[in-house]
Amino acid sequence: MKPQVEGSDLDDDDDDDDGPWWKDREVMPAVLSGVALVLGLICEWTGLETVAQVLFWASLLLGASTFTPGAIRNLFKGKLGISLLMTISAIGALILGYVEEAAALAFLYSIVEALEDKAMDRARGGLRSLLKLVPETATIGRGGKRENIAAKDLEVGQLMLVAPGERIATDGIVRSGRSTLDTSAITGESIPVEVVVGDTVSAGAINTSGALEVETTAAGSDNSLTTIVELVEQAQNEKGERARIADRIAKPLVPGVLILAVLVAVLGSLLGDPEVWITRALVVLVAASPCALAISVPLTVVAGIGAASKFGVVIKSGAAFERLGTIKHVAVDKTGTLTRNEPTVTAVLAVDSVSEQQVLQWAAALEHSSSHPLATAITQAAPEVVEGTEISERAGHGIEGTVDGARITVGSPRWIDAGELAGQVTGLEDQGMTVVVVKRENDTVGAIGVRDELRDEVPQVVDTLADQGLGVTMLTGDNARTAAALARQAGISDVRAELRPEDKASAVAELSQSSSVAMIGDGINDAPALASADVGIAMGVSGSDAALESADVVFTGSDLRLIPRALAHARRGGRIINQNIALSLLIIAVLMPLAITGVLGLAAVVLVHEVAEIFVILNGLRAARVDKSLD
Repeated sequence: MKPQVEGSDLDDDDDDDDGPWWKDREVMPAVLSGVALVLGLICEWTGLETVAQVLFWASLLLGASTFTPGAIRNLFKGKLGISLLMTISAIGALILGYVEEAAALAFLYSIVEALEDKAMDRARGGLRSLLKLVPETATIGRGGKRENIAAKDLEVGQLMLVAPGERIATDGIVRSGRSTLDTSAITGESIPVEVVVGDTVSAGAINTSGALEVETTAAGSDNSLTTIVELVEQAQNEKGERARIADRIAKPLVPGVLILAVLVAVLGSLLGDPEVWITRALVVLVAASPCALAISVPLTVVAGIGAASKFGVVIKSGAAFERLGTIKHVAVDKTGTLTRNEPTVTAVLAVDSVSEQQVLQWAAALEHSSSHPLATAITQAAPEVVEGTEISERAGHGIEGTVDGARITVGSPRWIDAGELAGQVTGLEDQGMTVVVVKRENDTVGAIGVRDELRDEVPQVVDTLADQGLGVTMLTGDNARTAAALARQAGISDVRAELRPEDKASAVAELSQSSSVAMIGDGINDAPALASADVGIAMGVSGSDAALESADVVFTGSDLRLIPRALAHARRGGRIINQNIALSLLIIAVLMPLAITGVLGLAAVVLVHEVAEIFVILNGLRAARVDKSLD
């Protein structure tokens, strides 16, 4: 089963792509045209002229059937395209009696068109693979019974039963069970993720060990995987800036070539043999055709986007792919991007008369009923949690209650005097921790430092970006002391803290004045900055809708090592695009004078031109390769 996204070309059955080539209706006319052309040449060499002519005509009609109807339809719409040049050239060759050359031209152009279509299909292979990550059916619990239903019919709030080895059909929250999930096909991360009750899971992940009961939070046809598919559709339907440049070159070139061919035919006929110059005019039409230029850039872009999706990077447009390759500076949000967004206890202080375990236990006895992130961190760190009584909470300050007959108070150092621990509490805060003080009866007995820790890979990523010649800036709404402490650990020297969303956007705009900037974030407060950057990158499909909408690139996982990898991949794609543009223009520049002066005839120009186009296609397909050295 494939997730159905309305209006998507990806909804179509692509089984034909996996079948044998002789069953492909797009390729067969070009192949049969080539077979007829070769047989015609053989018959011509063996003296069977009549049979040869019949075969040449068959080759011409088969090849032309792939592009001439479209060229005529576009002509009536006022559009002059490359196919029109090929059609005019073939008709002109026929008028002059060059049936064999016309057949060769039709065959070579049709085979290039077929190769381009298949190349595009191959480039999209990595994108289409996303559609195969959801099972056809899912098992749900209903009325105490198990029932199999189509995965696309899943609704929010149902209890989905996922056995070991099965794929998860839609997003949800684990309600029962404990297991590990293989998310490599979705996020590109090879290490399985452990999930327990309360954890969120995504469509397409494989349950590798224990059975899970998952409450669905998204419909079977509208989940994190279909979100990625929708982003992929945008990538296939939009062209990059260089693609538009190529189009701008090709658009005036077509009528320009037609005018040049007319001038060659008219002026040459006035000065010499009309047949010779009309023939050369037809050769000029073929020689100056911008076929390679028109196909090379979009082909490379689609190939590059498809390859990026294979390692967990979804690029929403060709323009974003090309801009990604020009990035010189990276601005990064702190919370949830550089950090895990999971506050944990990183330090515990205790006076001489009590132990650190007691401090944690007393605090956890009060905090276990709170949903505050700090409370969750303290509860998870405690060796055991006992029940407190008479608990009352003062918003913004702390919480009070009775534990084992003693009055316990837990709260901010701004509310509770840290006493003899004051100096150490200040030291923890200087390290970027949020500190709560624990008081028993009237005495301060301890303090607990909680911090949202950096992701393990952050220092390595910052070093890699520096090695690639990129600058890094941290942007955060957090206080300056916490931001500076984490920045030191990460190796980031440019830190801008206590920023509101509009401040982040202004900071990105300022950085963009000196170099192209990518902004990386995951929250609603990052959306303005993502939109302001040359390239906005959202971390994970679990990011806010605003961030996803504002971003040009989405990382389906949370491993920051995707940043330097994605940038290097895009730079490589940019180099290939430049090579193809240069080569395409060089082909035209070389063949034009050779055609006008008669050095090359029609058949030779057709052969050289189309072979060069095949080379451009093959070069563009190099962008579809994933560089394993970046793993």
